[in-house]
Order: sequence, then structure tokens, then C-alpha cells
Amino acid sequence: MFATVTLLTLVNSVSGTPYISGGDSPLGTDCSGLVSWVANAASGRPIYGDRFNTGNIERALLARGFQYGSQPGALNVGWNGGHTAATLPDGTPVSSGEGGGIRVGGGGAFQRQFSRHMFLPTAPEEVPPAPDGLPAVGDSFLPPPPDMVPPPPAPDAPVVMMAQEAPLTPPPAPEPEMAPPPPPDDPFAPSAPADIPAPA
Repeated sequence: MFATVTLLTLVNSVSGTPYISGGDSPLGTDCSGLVSWVANAASGRPIYGDRFNTGNIERALLARGFQYGSQPGALNVGWNGGHTAATLPDGTPVSSGEGGGIRVGGGGAFQRQFSRHMFLPTAPEEVPPAPDGLPAVGDSFLPPPPDMVPPPPAPDAPVVMMAQEAPLTPPPAPEPEMAPPPPPDDPFAPSAPADIPAPA
């Protein structure tokens, strides 16, 4: 179909040329001439020599594959009985006759004065085929086959011993009187009780 960069390159190539009522050449054009060129380029038609005007724009856009309304990420066109402008799929507004000749900028398709809107949907990009068993991008989601579903994690369960396997048990804690004495150079070690003579 078309790429936004192609449309932007087209508009940039004629940007700054004067507003010429009924013009249909790279030397200049009017508002509907610019929208014609962009719509022609986006729909695969020759850019020049097939222009429309605000009187027949609706029929011309329908013939080029446009749909009623507006849509983000599409080529949008807005118009009324005397003016039209476009907004490229990336959101860049383009116009002719809004403060001069052709330019990137202006109000684009979404000006308050426009009561009518149409858009040309972008073609889906080419995507590589999905691996066997998985849905392709754009397909409705289908659950994967059972052999491709990973098992859920095992819940915590008691340890079950196999035959002839002895359970590991921790060694018993030492008895308090059997605890080894702390090293002698340990400053935090408790001191042994001193023999205190009985009072006389």
C-alpha cells in the first residue's frame, strides 16, 4: 500500500510552492489539489492528473478506498464546502492555503471547521509466519495444543521416601553441659565464677 515516509517525501518535495487555484503540478496547487495528490499516492494512483475538488471529494475518496470517519494511524482527510486538509498516518498535518501555499503543518484533517471526515486504512505489515502450532499475528487467539502447554509448578508436598532410602535427620543438639568452652582470647566469653570466701 503506502508508507508515511513516502507521503511526507511527496509533501516536502512541493512544500513552499504557492497556492494556485485548480493547480495540478509541482509548481503549486490549492487545498483539494494537495489532498488529491496525497490520496492518489496512498492509493497507488498517479499523483498528478487525477485531482478532485471539495465538490466531488467524497465520491473521489470512496473510489480510492477511503472509509467514513477517522482513525489513528491512517491517512485522514477532513473537509467542508470550501476547504480540505489531510493528516498523515504518523499524525503530521499537511495543507495548502492555510497561511500560504503547500506546507507541512496547519490544522490538518481535524480542524473544527470540518464537518466531514474519511480515512484510508493502512495495509497490515508483512509478518513472518508463526511457528507450527502457534496462531499468526492478527489471528484470533487459539489456545496452544496440550503437548505445548508447560505443566504447572508442583505444589509444596511432603517428601516421600523411596524403598530402601533412609531419611536424613539432623544430628541431635549437644547437651548444655557438653558444650565446648569458648576460646580463651574471646573478650565476650563469660568468665568462670570465682571462689568467693564465705564471710567470717
